[in-house]
Amino acid sequence: MKNNQNIFSDLNKDIGINKSIGIVRALWNSEITTRLYDGCVNTLIKYGVKKEYIRTLEVPGSFELIYGAKHLINTPSWETVEIERIDATGKTNKELAQSLDIDLGTIELDVNKRKNLDAVIIIGSIIKGETPHFDFIAQSITKGAIDLNISSEIPVILCVSTDLNIDQAFERSGGKHSNKGIESALTALKLLQNIQADFTKHNPMEEDYEEDF
Repeated sequence: MKNNQNIFSDLNKDIGINKSIGIVRALWNSEITTRLYDGCVNTLIKYGVKKEYIRTLEVPGSFELIYGAKHLINTPSWETVEIERIDATGKTNKELAQSLDIDLGTIELDVNKRKNLDAVIIIGSIIKGETPHFDFIAQSITKGAIDLNISSEIPVILCVSTDLNIDQAFERSGGKHSNKGIESALTALKLLQNIQADFTKHNPMEEDYEEDF
């Protein structure tokens, strides 16, 4: 059934700027998960997420997605950020370099800081076979995603296609039923946008939050 609820109509086209997104992709049924992954990444970039701010971890199968997500949540990456320093004359480091006609690189600008992810998207594909294995894996992943969302401050978005056959999997990864990878990226960005708006509404004095979020 086609979903006609346009819940992403108010999504800011630049919401992804300064956001860091983790993606865990299962290699099992890779033909499907690659299509989901590509749709997800392209959508994140479309909305402003820098490619270098998308951190990808590949795991063997869908059952390992939860551990992969936990790993990304618990191991922030290091990034180099530029700091605007102001000297005694009131000039920023950039203005000082220009006034002295020196290479900006000779003035200390960068520091390393830990960068937490803003959201994690887990991507997998499970296709029903002749045994109950399909149901056990699907339930385990769902339960694991719930537990991570309860225990962590970083939202985990579920993008695991559970299909009865390979044709359904293709239909939901870029076929007539759209691409669930695109939907997962939009879901992550929409959630971050709403959380950011809620924080700003209830913490009006936190002017720097939007830059650090």
